Order: sequence, then C-alpha cells, then structure tokens
Amino acid sequence: MLWTRMELPCWCLLLLSSLQSLSANNDFFTSIGQMTDLLYTEKDLVTSLKDYIRAEENKLERLKRWADKLDSLTATATQDPEGFLGHPVNAFKLMKRLNTEWGDLESLVLSDTTDGFISNLTIQRQHFPTEEDQTGAAKALLRLQDTYNLDANTISTGNLPGVKHKSQMTVEDCYELGKIAYSDADYYHTELWMAQALKQLDEGEESTIDKVTVLDYLSYSIYQQGEIERALKYTLRLLELDPEHQRAKGNVKYFEFQLEKQQKAAEEKKAQKQEEPGARDTTEKEEEKKKKKSKQAFSLIPERRKYEMLCRGEGIRMTPRRQSRLFCRYYDNNRHPKYLLAPVKQQDEWDRPYIVRYLDVISDAEIEKVKQLAKPRLRRATVHDPQTGKLTTAQYRVSKSAWLTGYEDPVIERINERIEDITGLEMDTAEELQVANYGVGGQYEPHFDFGRKDEPDAFKELGTGNRIATWLFYMSDVTAGGATVFPDVGAAVWPQKGTAVFWYNLFASGEGDYSTRHAACPVLVGNKWVSNKWIHERGQEWRRPCALNETE
Repeated sequence: MLWTRMELPCWCLLLLSSLQSLSANNDFFTSIGQMTDLLYTEKDLVTSLKDYIRAEENKLERLKRWADKLDSLTATATQDPEGFLGHPVNAFKLMKRLNTEWGDLESLVLSDTTDGFISNLTIQRQHFPTEEDQTGAAKALLRLQDTYNLDANTISTGNLPGVKHKSQMTVEDCYELGKIAYSDADYYHTELWMAQALKQLDEGEESTIDKVTVLDYLSYSIYQQGEIERALKYTLRLLELDPEHQRAKGNVKYFEFQLEKQQKAAEEKKAQKQEEPGARDTTEKEEEKKKKKSKQAFSLIPERRKYEMLCRGEGIRMTPRRQSRLFCRYYDNNRHPKYLLAPVKQQDEWDRPYIVRYLDVISDAEIEKVKQLAKPRLRRATVHDPQTGKLTTAQYRVSKSAWLTGYEDPVIERINERIEDITGLEMDTAEELQVANYGVGGQYEPHFDFGRKDEPDAFKELGTGNRIATWLFYMSDVTAGGATVFPDVGAAVWPQKGTAVFWYNLFASGEGDYSTRHAACPVLVGNKWVSNKWIHERGQEWRRPCALNETE
C-alpha cells in the first residue's frame, strides 16, 4: 500500500500546476476560452480518483485473499479442533495469527487511502465554478432557446446545428433549468423545461426526480400564465399519482372555482354583445385592423425582435438594386507603398452605414499569439454606465476581454500598424487592442460604440474625443450563431476567421451615425474570439477632414 501513499502527492503537484492557468476571478460561464481550463482540471481530478480507486481495489484484493485463505483453514480446523491443534505448527500459527496477523489486518482495514484524493479535491474546489456560473450557464441556454426559436426537446437531445460532440440532457438537467427559471419568476421557461422533464420521465428515463415534483412545478407555472384549465389538468394527474398531496387538493378546488367564475363572465359578455346593435360589424372591423397590423414594416418591429430575427438570418432587408452596388475589390488605400504590390481584399458588406470586410487580413499565427497573450488576462467584459460614467458588468454583455498594447509584443505593434495603413487613420490616439472571448450563449445586446450627446463625459478620461470608427477582427469561425447585426438597418455580418470589418461611427461632421447601433448575437454552437480597435477623433483632423453637412 505504500506505493499509493507516495504516488498521490505527485498528482497533487500536477493539479496545483494546472490551477495556475485558472483565473482568480469567477464568471467562468462568460468565456469559453477559460472554461477549457476547467476540462483539464476535471481530467486531472478523474486521474486522481482512479488512483484512489486502484488503491482501494488493491486493499480489498489483499483482504479478500486473506479471508479466502482463513475461510478454508478454519473450515478444516473446526471439523476436528483438537486433532488440528495437536499439530504443534498449527498451534503456533494460530497464536501468531491472532496475536500479530489480525492486528496487521486491522491496520490495513483502518488505513485511509483517501488522503491524496481528498486533499486534491479540496484544493480544486477553491477554483471551481460558483453557483453564479451555473445559473449564468442555465440562463444562457434559455437565451439561446428564445433567440434561435429552439424547442426544449431540440436542446435536450443535443440536436443543434453543426455540433461535433452531441450531448443529451437528463431529467435532472431539465428540472434544474426549470427551477432556475422558476426562481426568477420566469414561468414561461419553467413550463417549457418542466414539461420536457415530464416527457422524458414518461418515456421511461430513470431519475431521482419524481413525476409528482415535476407536475407540481408545471401546474403552478401554467396557472401563473393564466391557463387555469391546463393547470387543473396537470394537477389532477398529480393527484392520480399522489392522492394525499394536500397542496394539489387545495389547488383543484381553487382552479375549479376560478374556471366556473370565468365561464359565467364569458356567458354574460356574450349575451351583452348580442344585445348591442352593430356588434358583428365592430368585430369584423377589429379583424381587419389586426390583419393590417400583422403587415407592419420591418422598421416598425421592436428592436428586440429585429435583433433576434437578424441573429437567425431572417429579416435582412436590402433590395436587389442596392445589392448590385456592393462590390469586392483589391484595395491599396490610395497607392499605399505597403499595398501597391500586395493589395488587401476588400468586400462591401452594407451600403448605409458603409460596412466593409477585409479578407485574409490577420494570419493564424498572429491570431494564436493574440489569444496566448490575452487568455491569462481575460476578465468579465464591462460597459460604460451612463449614470455614473464608470465601467460595470452587465447581463446584456456576456464575454470576457483583455487589453493588449503595442509595446508588449511585436505582433500587436504590427497589427496596429496594419490597421493604420489600411484605414489611413491615426492609431496613437486609438484605444488598446481589445480581445474578447464569448462564453455560453455569449452576446452583446444592441449598443452604440460612440458616446451620444446625453453622455458628454463618456471618454473624457481618455482626452482623445469620441470613437470615430470601429475595426473588428474575427479570430475564429463560429459553427452557429455569433453574427454582428445592425437592427436599425437590417444588416447581419457573419464571423469568418482571418477577416476584419470596419465602419465609421461618426459622420465626417463629427455627428454620431445612429444607424451603426449594433449587437453581437449569442453564440449557439462554437467558440467566438474577436479583437477590436476603437479609433478616436484626435489625430484624424487631416486624415478625415470635417464636413460642413451634419450627415456627410
């Protein structure tokens, strides 16, 4: 057994070294890049657990051999005790066994092989995801469900577009999602996930969660949404399984009373309408109005719906005539010396606002270097609070970011120079290169990059004026989701590794272009890495002269 006790501390050292790469802060769910470290941590824990199991198996095997040997010996001895002990060797060995060997056996049984594993686990737990991480990941699944119009069964069975590693959810998983929604009084999602848990139980899946518990949550969530008849149906089913369920008994009486009340009210309303002259004409007019409303233009749809439609690839609005004016070209930025012989590939993505994409503008080696520099520094991404003017985290921005300066590494300096050469804009007054990695369902809801008139102090501490333009590198392909969308104009730009998109946030007059309001759609499947450069006004006076017209 000594080999086990000596070997386990080595695993302790291995696990400790793996923890150095884990961030001291939590919010693991906001960055897939940092969550990968957790996989290696879990793998090391499993290795340590297997060592513990082997040690226990080894101990049990020794005990079993000892028990088998003594079982055979005592069976023989007890058939003729006096004759057996008449042999002096047998008498000696009995004394020896009872005096020494049973004592050794007691020590073996009492020996604790859990020390190494428990100490490793204790160390690891300090760096495990928190309750906030679990809740954040759960809410991300609900967000993906809404944004991409996914039903609970699609998510539970793992049938997502382009998945390589299909994973199915258990009844416990579905129940947990429903409970998290319930704790937020989100009865819509509570119903969806409790119904999925019930479906899987009905299909025969074994679980520690029973149908009575699921039906209790399900009926209550449906009642909270005003569907009393359906709530009653599930409550009656609950009572079939547990006839003594006191809350369900009370709920049945209450639901039946409410239904009766609703039925009477509906009958009275119907009778009143029939007595009124022209009631039918009014109903027909109301129907016509509803039809007209359903034909609303894209511009009148609420921003949230537009955002979600664009994330799904729907509602993109551009006429064939406008599309025919979008081109791709080789671009040398007015015969810039660096690009005369090797111009960059430029592609029009949208006309108003003018958004262009540059292809093959950052290499795989540069991308890996940027990620390598950024990963240890990734922290929960922040936004400017218009009230306080300070940076704060927000639920509508789920990602982690790090800032890289040109003097840290030649690759960053080279990237900054490339952006300046292609755009013709001064980089000395630009913000540092921001690298972002999106987490589970990672997103950044609709926002402006520039400071509006009601935010005069947005970038005051920088002293470089407003953000005149945005340059955005896509440093990974995304299997599904993750588009950059512009809800006001109906534009959607999809991630493509090695490319960058560029647009001006301000008109040449210095006025903000409100059509550049944009969002990063939730990542449905995959890992999204981007880096961006926010370019400021100062230093651009001769590079992008001011215009006299506000919208030029």
